[in-house]
Amino acid sequence: MEPLIDPRIYLASRSPRRRELLTQIGVRFDLLMFRAAPREDAAVSEAWLPGEAPDAYVERVARAKAVFAAGLLGPRHVVARPVLAADTTLDLDGEIIGKPRDEADAAAILRRLSGRSHRVLTAIAVARGERLEHRLSISEVRFRRLGADEISRYVQSGEPMDKAGAYGIQGRAAVFIEEIRGSHSGIVGLPLCETLLLLRDFGYPL
Repeated sequence: MEPLIDPRIYLASRSPRRRELLTQIGVRFDLLMFRAAPREDAAVSEAWLPGEAPDAYVERVARAKAVFAAGLLGPRHVVARPVLAADTTLDLDGEIIGKPRDEADAAAILRRLSGRSHRVLTAIAVARGERLEHRLSISEVRFRRLGADEISRYVQSGEPMDKAGAYGIQGRAAVFIEEIRGSHSGIVGLPLCETLLLLRDFGYPL
């Protein structure tokens, strides 16, 4: 595919971490913000469907976000470019662990992760016109055993509250982690290897 005349994409995400990661690899982007949270739209439901595997769930949500966001370009009369969306979740023994509802839920999630391994799944999707492609990054993370006091201090820091699995590997929770296998950037929220390859498929010059 020929490189884009204007090498720029839209990022359909509120995550500052994804913005930082795209900037890290030199991708130029504009934010494509939803006027309301996309999860409020039935087409972008983040509800876990009965019998849905975690892998299928995160891929479905990422694709839906990309399609939803790409559909906003026409009504907003903006330049058509590829739209990148992503979704991250944790898989603990086949159960999806999303963002905590409150501090008590964050503490409960961290107690479950303590001393155990879990999978971090990040799906990315790019949409342009009728074309939609996606990729999936799967990493394994093992926590050391955590004390009740350090869980409490971490929750009180506020860091877990907007993150899948109630922790951020790029923040204070780095000290909880004994081992990772996979993509560090994927665990943060945007797997850079997969992102580069997918954007190249859409003609972005990387």
